Amino acid sequence: MFIDQASAQDLQAQLAELEKQYAAFQSAKLNLDLTRGKPNSAQLDLSNGLDGILTDGYKAADGTDCRNYGGLDGLPEAKALFSQVLGVTPAETLIGGNASLTLMFQTMAFAHFFGVRGAQSAWSREGEIKFLCPVPGYDRHFGICEELGITMIPVAMDENGPLMDEVEALVKADPCIKGIWCVPRFSNPTGIVYSDEVVDRIARLAKIAGANFRVMWDNAYAIHALSHDAPALANVMDAARKQGTEDSIVIFGSTSKVTFAGSGLAFMGTSEENLKHFKKHLGMGTIGPDKVNQLRHVTFFGDYAGLLDHMDKHAELLKPRFDAVLQHLDEGFSESDMGSWTVPEGGYFVSFDSRPGLAKEIVRLALEAGVKLTPAGATFPYGQDPEDKNIRLAPSFPSLQDINKTMEVFVVCVKLASIRQKLS
Repeated sequence: MFIDQASAQDLQAQLAELEKQYAAFQSAKLNLDLTRGKPNSAQLDLSNGLDGILTDGYKAADGTDCRNYGGLDGLPEAKALFSQVLGVTPAETLIGGNASLTLMFQTMAFAHFFGVRGAQSAWSREGEIKFLCPVPGYDRHFGICEELGITMIPVAMDENGPLMDEVEALVKADPCIKGIWCVPRFSNPTGIVYSDEVVDRIARLAKIAGANFRVMWDNAYAIHALSHDAPALANVMDAARKQGTEDSIVIFGSTSKVTFAGSGLAFMGTSEENLKHFKKHLGMGTIGPDKVNQLRHVTFFGDYAGLLDHMDKHAELLKPRFDAVLQHLDEGFSESDMGSWTVPEGGYFVSFDSRPGLAKEIVRLALEAGVKLTPAGATFPYGQDPEDKNIRLAPSFPSLQDINKTMEVFVVCVKLASIRQKLS
């Protein structure tokens, strides 16, 4: 139904039917959750072979006893493997604990308080510091900025990535803009992949920005494709090398959605000069990471091809869930003006845009019908979606049966909110 073209009588009739369906959902006492992009149990089972895999002992290839202290930047074999995910050299790679979010927070905090090249380069010395935030985006990136008191500037995106004319104009005009957040492949939540042109222009930003500018390149879904035909992402570090801006690029990844979400590895790629300064501050808080876990991950995968084979197994489990979400959206709204959505080829989310002014109401209606959704506004800085229309759907964790029921409720809630708004 195109509600902008429907008569009031038709809308009232549709509303009455929707209210009956909604009441039935409420009576069913549902308890469904589509809030966060966590791996499901079957995905976690794919990595059960990690346990007990170190049958030959705890010695790394260079003879290091992984049970002991040391190795601040990680085992050489772990850097050799996961540098390929990051698209940098092993010498430009650091292997951390289980969460790339920790490395991101440390990178931002170190730059803000201690500087990227000593105390004189600390962002906090320059007064109000700002960061560009492509939207819709990842709420935990925004949370880091809020925690550090960094002002966030939203920047719109299209199917190619951030709108670079806007990004470049902002960066040129204000030297207090110290960086930009990016989720470049299967972006959270839209699922888009940055175009080659956008990657190249981002790599050039440090040439027109103020001092100590950093591109926070959170490539969380670098290998999380749903098929082998999914679009590739250009290598941002290669682009930066051509421009001489390697120091401005900091790349992050992890195995959080590859092996065990709470017991995986995080990794970071940046210039060797950046790593030298980062490790100086990192060493004040730790003597070394969990090298046993690094060794068992390397042993489990064997090589990069083994890692990609493992991700194919994830895709087999995830694709039916994404297909179910998209099927419900297509059946519910393909001939409608009540919403639009992305069709991702990887990652963990589907981004849905309702008619303006309805996202909070849709989330409220869903909750009262027993379905938890990501809070409206979570994909924007400060939790404020100016058009109140974006809703992030995360289909990875629930069962296929629960996803289908959740989407039935979601479609009814969108229609109910849309028609009520129109009639009002």
